[in-house]
Amino acid sequence: MTGDMSSELVFYVNGIKVVEENAEPETTLLQFLRQKLGLTGTKLGCGEGGCGACTVMVSRFDHYSKKICHFSVNACLAPLCSMHGMAVTTVEGIGSVKNGLHPVQERLAKSHGSQCGFCTPGIIMSMYTLLRNDPQPTIEHMEKAFEGNLCRCTGYRPILDGFRTFTKEYCAMGENCCKNKNGNNNLQLEDGVGTDLVKTKAFLPLDATQDPIFPPELQNSAKFDTDYLIYRGERVVWHRPTKLDELLDLKSTYPDARLVVGNTEIGVEMKFKNMKYPVMIAPTHIPELVDITHTDLGIRFGASVTLSRIDQELKEAIAKYSEPKTRVFTAVIEMLRWFAGYQIRNVAAVAGNIITASPISDLNPLFLACGAVLEVQSKESGRRQITMDEKFFLGYRKTALTSTEVVINILLPFTSKNEYFGGYKQAYRREDDIATVNSGIYVVFEDNSNVIKKLSLAYGGMAITTIMPTRTMAAVVGRKWDDSLVMDICHLLADDLPLQPGSPGGMVEYRRTLTISFFFKFYLSVQMQLQSMHLSKTKVPSYLHSATAPFHRDPSKSTQIYQEVASGQLEEDPVGRPINHLSAMKQATGEAVYIDDMPKFQNELYMGFVMSKKAYANIKSVDASEALSMPGVVDYISHVDVPGKNTWGAALPDDEEIFATTQVLCEGQIIGGIVAETQIQAQRAAKCVKVEYEELKPIITIKEAIEAGSFFGSPQKISCGDVEAALQQADHVIEGECHVGGQEHFYLETQAVIAIPKGEDGEMEMFISTQNPTESQHVTAEALNVPANRIVVRVKRIGGGFGGKETRSVKISTPVAIAANKLGRPVRVMLDRDEDMLMTGTRHPFYAKYKIGFMDGGKITALEINIYNNAGMSQDLSWAVMHRAMFHSDNAYKIPNLSTTGHVCRTNISSNTAFRGFGGPQGMMVVEQCITDVAYTLGVSPVKVRELNLYQEGDRTHYGQLLEHCTVQRCWDECLNQSDYFRRKKEVDIFNSENRWKKRGITIVPTKFGIAYTALFLNQAGALVHIYMDGSVLLTHAGVEMGQGLHTKMIQVASRALRIPASKIHTSEVGTNTVPNTSATAASCGSDLNGMAVINACKTLLERLEPIMLENPKGTWEDWIKSAYINRISLSATGFYKTPGIGYDFNTGKGRPFNYFTSGVACSEVEIDCLTGDHQVLRTDIVMDVGVSLNPAIDIGQIEGGFTQGYGLMMMEQQKISPKGILYTRGPGNYKIPGFGDIPVQFNVTLLKGSVNEKAVYSSKAIGEPPLFLSSSVFFAAKDAIASARADAGHHGNFILPSPATPERVRMACEDQFTDLFPKAKEGTFTPWFVEL
Repeated sequence: MTGDMSSELVFYVNGIKVVEENAEPETTLLQFLRQKLGLTGTKLGCGEGGCGACTVMVSRFDHYSKKICHFSVNACLAPLCSMHGMAVTTVEGIGSVKNGLHPVQERLAKSHGSQCGFCTPGIIMSMYTLLRNDPQPTIEHMEKAFEGNLCRCTGYRPILDGFRTFTKEYCAMGENCCKNKNGNNNLQLEDGVGTDLVKTKAFLPLDATQDPIFPPELQNSAKFDTDYLIYRGERVVWHRPTKLDELLDLKSTYPDARLVVGNTEIGVEMKFKNMKYPVMIAPTHIPELVDITHTDLGIRFGASVTLSRIDQELKEAIAKYSEPKTRVFTAVIEMLRWFAGYQIRNVAAVAGNIITASPISDLNPLFLACGAVLEVQSKESGRRQITMDEKFFLGYRKTALTSTEVVINILLPFTSKNEYFGGYKQAYRREDDIATVNSGIYVVFEDNSNVIKKLSLAYGGMAITTIMPTRTMAAVVGRKWDDSLVMDICHLLADDLPLQPGSPGGMVEYRRTLTISFFFKFYLSVQMQLQSMHLSKTKVPSYLHSATAPFHRDPSKSTQIYQEVASGQLEEDPVGRPINHLSAMKQATGEAVYIDDMPKFQNELYMGFVMSKKAYANIKSVDASEALSMPGVVDYISHVDVPGKNTWGAALPDDEEIFATTQVLCEGQIIGGIVAETQIQAQRAAKCVKVEYEELKPIITIKEAIEAGSFFGSPQKISCGDVEAALQQADHVIEGECHVGGQEHFYLETQAVIAIPKGEDGEMEMFISTQNPTESQHVTAEALNVPANRIVVRVKRIGGGFGGKETRSVKISTPVAIAANKLGRPVRVMLDRDEDMLMTGTRHPFYAKYKIGFMDGGKITALEINIYNNAGMSQDLSWAVMHRAMFHSDNAYKIPNLSTTGHVCRTNISSNTAFRGFGGPQGMMVVEQCITDVAYTLGVSPVKVRELNLYQEGDRTHYGQLLEHCTVQRCWDECLNQSDYFRRKKEVDIFNSENRWKKRGITIVPTKFGIAYTALFLNQAGALVHIYMDGSVLLTHAGVEMGQGLHTKMIQVASRALRIPASKIHTSEVGTNTVPNTSATAASCGSDLNGMAVINACKTLLERLEPIMLENPKGTWEDWIKSAYINRISLSATGFYKTPGIGYDFNTGKGRPFNYFTSGVACSEVEIDCLTGDHQVLRTDIVMDVGVSLNPAIDIGQIEGGFTQGYGLMMMEQQKISPKGILYTRGPGNYKIPGFGDIPVQFNVTLLKGSVNEKAVYSSKAIGEPPLFLSSSVFFAAKDAIASARADAGHHGNFILPSPATPERVRMACEDQFTDLFPKAKEGTFTPWFVEL
């Protein structure tokens, strides 16, 4: 094609042909689906292929194999131009509420696998794609299908349970089925107790004949694969050659052009690193580059062959060839097992992984170690071969290829019986994570001996390139493979792989230790094989064998036990029944509407924020002139455009600015915003606004704030007894410290808002993803200088909140309203994931110093705590968070003399805010650390110390509240029994005595969580109930639906209160124009407060209807309503509720801060790898007191989801920020939340039977936040496992383990001969790459 013409892009979406005449190369498939086709079921969750919310199925006809291939892809990365000749299926294309759900959609929805629902379509499409390829997969295959999908709400268990019904193993073993065993061998069910939350017999059968057919046009014509395509965009030209000569010509003409297959690297670079590539070439349809050939030397893979195809081919080769021949293949398969998710592996090409030259590439260390051979070619130099070795990577992101050369293929070699190969990787999360360090190791022995002929080692994560320690490799040639080799190589590697303190990436000592750990694992593995062949006299002791075993996870098992409704309860009364989330079906089909799913309004604009790039600086100037000249830009908005107040505060007035004026106090603070016609135009222009700063020295960490005396307000204290006297009288007194890291909310739907000026009287309508409509309303009104009655905020549902949208949504919505007000046009924003993580704050990091006194028997008599949190640049809710931490610093223990003093630190990071638990988990973590210190000091089990100090009925807390109906001991006893703790503890001890490098820990931890807002005035709620003439009911209340099932529960409550079926009741949305002055939906009080308000309104209506009902006792509900209307009886009522008898005065230290307590206990068993710090949760048993559950399915879902989110806090999710306040963790690529494969292998949840709570709606209890801290059972089980490892190395007594217990922290706490080689650099002698907040 010549001239400026573009090719025609032809593909199908949900069976409908799409012809795009002017395809834009920079447009992704996701953008096209949502913005051009209006298919909003596919969601944007991260924009970098890390969360799976955008998963769709792409199908193509392979004209070589004559087969239709289906594969899942991330639509957020897939270039629109790559879709030519493809068929795309989205969640809308497989089923709908109107026309019927697909069995995949139905089973997830009916299995309670959708809470907020934002991730649900992506998960649906991953499963749907799997079933199109394998209609009856194994459980293992099914569970692996979701490696590229994340969910923040459910805890994953119900999703897996729902999809397990499609697998081969489901019910295939009759009475021995794992479902019949309930995953709990110690389970004895009482009468009135149920275990079936789901009626699986009613599921629709899977019928492949009902699936959409592949478009015949794409199957019958080869032109879609053979045509040379060119797409010309505003900034980029896209070429798709189909012949090798065409590719070489292009690369000769455009040597800087980027080759794109999966766009998994380039797409991220262009979006997040602002890289520009004017010419892009897609070599996906060149026969030589997609060919796979078996040769005498190995298997040759074309450069464009995807990682999924390589995986499949190598597995077939292993089945075909003898074991010694395929040792490299086995290692590559094992590495691919942990390489991203299916969505990435399905499109990413092998050559892309090589040429990208990432220093943490998973495959390049293997390729270097095995000496893989590349064939490369250019128009100028022809074809040549390059062996991948220590000379291949020339520098950061540079290879030995010239600028015009392209990779044609790669040869992976066969091995022989005297050659051994291994690959290793360690990351924060096993599935879909980039490596901290990885390695390929290859050894060749002289024939029939253990004498080393050649040793190749390659490491990623240790330098700016994948590196080979050549001096080590040369030094060991001729040595015997025996124990004397190990420490010699350790010292050689330590010298050969230096890493200076403060190196990029941090974790220097850990990374260096991993290089040795990997070699030691390989050494043992090879030694065992030599031993079996009688080629070595060295025998590997049995207690070392487990160090060599590859990671294995059994299929998930679970049990859910709940109290069934009484036999006499009316069928139409839904309270206590496990009914489905009322939006689950819509969420599973993609029909549930979130903010950015709403169609564009006429004349709508988009706002891109101009954010501070400094943590603390004076603003010298702002120049928006370049941005204002860019296409589509309408205006620049800043503080000068605010007609009212430019300040706001969540707890205190004027706490922070809406737009920064003269100074910025953190990175990501909003300085202004560019308003443009499209999102892309606004964001591009915003990056061109020039801000000149005068930098100031920031305070980033708690310890820096303490040293500088940087605090908000004065310390506050809660105490009981005489701590000083009790410490003096104690048998033992020890001091310690505790650190709990922050946590990113990572709600799948980022902050989003649409502001619509109404054009008269200053009115504005706002759609906001917020937990707090009233706060948004009032701050907007003050900023616009209008009364609050002119601002209407509407919320239908939000895609997760967890506290992150309680106050910080105001920071986003108010600037948007200001822009809309100035321009008189609707303005929209939905933050990108990196923007959201940068701007909106996290859970508060906490640091505590404590002194604890206790007796020889383990009874704690005194505890003194100084506790600090990192508030960030403003107070926000930090003092309220601190108060709850102080109230919960006893957790579930009676400590007669306790003093806790809280300090709120002012720093220069984004303001931290509410997060599920609201300080409670951090406070409880301190006392649990104390418990373990006491236990290790006395040489007894922490479980014994916990039980000895548990609260009992009638005890008083350290703030003086009487414990009534205290069920902590009941939960404890039942959990001990159901978990079979004592038997399993003996088994753990035996395991630890028999294994040196794998250790297990098991422990049991209680929780007691106070229910109420600590700010008294927030403990109120309203409701509005309308009954229409046909008898249908519209229920509105003050609570926001964010996945927790609040609307479902409120309809259940109203159904019972009105004595009508739930099907007659509907909830549409929350609006400030229906229920005014709402408190935020938070503090786990949503059901308590709103439920009581709903009952109040329904009671009023029933009182009005009573005369009508008495007059016609045999009438129907509809009869009574018609009669009431005819008799002019109001069929609309408001309800109101305020929690009675609560309130606490910090000045007097007296009061009753909580309405009641929700208690629970968890037992967890964990296995750690002492050489890498990796771990696996083998089993968790939870017993939770939820009173009389309003909905057992929803409550169990909250328990599992809260536990899993807490598990991330305790074990995985680590924020990384530079000493200058620059945030590194800005997306799923470098911030890891738990995935499907991280939940306990066996996950059992029991709702305590026979608990009644007279202080809440229908005897229920709050459940949103209380379960989260039970995840600490995993942390302390891991700590017990570490203690066993330390004991083997001769280390006894207390040790510090900060939270989260990341692989680095677990590994380095297991001090041994390998860690001793890398002592930690002295603090202050270097600048760390990241700091502990």
